[in-house]
Amino acid sequence: MSGKRSLFGTDGVRGRVGEWPVTPDQVLKLGWAAGRVLAGDNGDHPRVVIGKDTRVSGYLLESALEAGLSAAGVDVLLIGPMPTPGIAYLTRALRADAGVVISASHNPFADNGIKLFGPEGCKLADEVEAAIEARMADPLLTAEPARLGKATRVDDAAGRYIEFCKHTFPKELTLEGMRLVVDCAHGATYRVAPQVFRELGAEVIEVGTRPDGFNINEQVGSTQPEAMTEQVVTHGADAGMAFDGDGDRVVFADSRGRIVDGDGVLYLAALEMQERGELNGGVVGTIMSNLGLEQALAAAGIPFERAAVGDRHVFQLLQDRGWILGGEPSGHVMCLTRNTTGDGIVTALMVLAELAHSGKSLDEAVADLPHCPQAQVSVRLTEQCEVDDLPAVAEVIREVEAELGEQGRVVVRNSGTEPKVRVMVEGREEAGTRALAERIAEVVRTEVGAAEV
Repeated sequence: MSGKRSLFGTDGVRGRVGEWPVTPDQVLKLGWAAGRVLAGDNGDHPRVVIGKDTRVSGYLLESALEAGLSAAGVDVLLIGPMPTPGIAYLTRALRADAGVVISASHNPFADNGIKLFGPEGCKLADEVEAAIEARMADPLLTAEPARLGKATRVDDAAGRYIEFCKHTFPKELTLEGMRLVVDCAHGATYRVAPQVFRELGAEVIEVGTRPDGFNINEQVGSTQPEAMTEQVVTHGADAGMAFDGDGDRVVFADSRGRIVDGDGVLYLAALEMQERGELNGGVVGTIMSNLGLEQALAAAGIPFERAAVGDRHVFQLLQDRGWILGGEPSGHVMCLTRNTTGDGIVTALMVLAELAHSGKSLDEAVADLPHCPQAQVSVRLTEQCEVDDLPAVAEVIREVEAELGEQGRVVVRNSGTEPKVRVMVEGREEAGTRALAERIAEVVRTEVGAAEV
């Protein structure tokens, strides 16, 4: 069931540090290959921005990338810890030829990865990634000494990004009087997010802002928001928000500690843009978006379409439709008039702008958003395979879909970022939906998997 390994997954290069492809030699070669593609055959001398999250392995991988890029004749601008969307913004603002983020997002600290952006702050096109991967097979030839790249540290990067975020918030509104819990997952937002909300007037209670290189996403952040919800209730906060390790996702909690996931965030962002006449069409979700979101947007007169899972697919469908707002239940929301990729801080400001504009609490603002029961099960793979190629899994999916009829949906897919198969069943009632998801997962587990995670 194993197949040819591809260097680039759906979200760049990612894996456990010390194992292919996240090894020092591989990352050095990746930096060189990317530099050679950027330089082309004309002997250009490009500039590349490098940022990272707070993982201890970031020091190692940053040095390897810097060495590879320098060997290819590329100048490097070192940013240090910075959210992924901050690197996308700084790539544009500094007029660099590319941007690189060293991060594994919401994964544990032992993982890491490399994401690359083009000069406009968008993820690299497939053909550019293919050209870089092809270059990996070439011998690493160092540029002439006179053409080696230099490295410069950008000392005011955090301040630049803070001001960028603040300028996306309507000037006539304020966060004064709001008490907010801000959970930075001990990750890349730890320096900038609390400052953004404070400077806009909010009282901020910090969670997950003491990274030590090992605690990123550990019992904090958008995938484990319990610490954030507890602090919301303890401090009587108006709302809480939790970012992931690299800051491109955000989920909220209302004043009672109830989670408002990416569907709720996307719904409120859509309402805020609609009220300002900025929506320009409809909203893109994914096959994992809850049916309740689709129903609520329809009630508001907002068109909705689904893309495959992954921000790359959401972005592509937005481009195809000429729309500007889309996102995923994970809290990865992108608004193309504000940034070129998902931006947790900017998205949070859109939600808070809707609350400030409407005068509603978060509890009240999402009261009209229905939620259809969804059950999700993940099965970790013991070896690489495509779940779509397994006849037994296809058969059980057909059986479950027949039982659900028009009252539900089934999505079974390989994760684009981890060696897992994701099973999602949406139905009319919680218990039955969970049982059907477990039924499919058990077949997957029997065929290829180990344990539920």
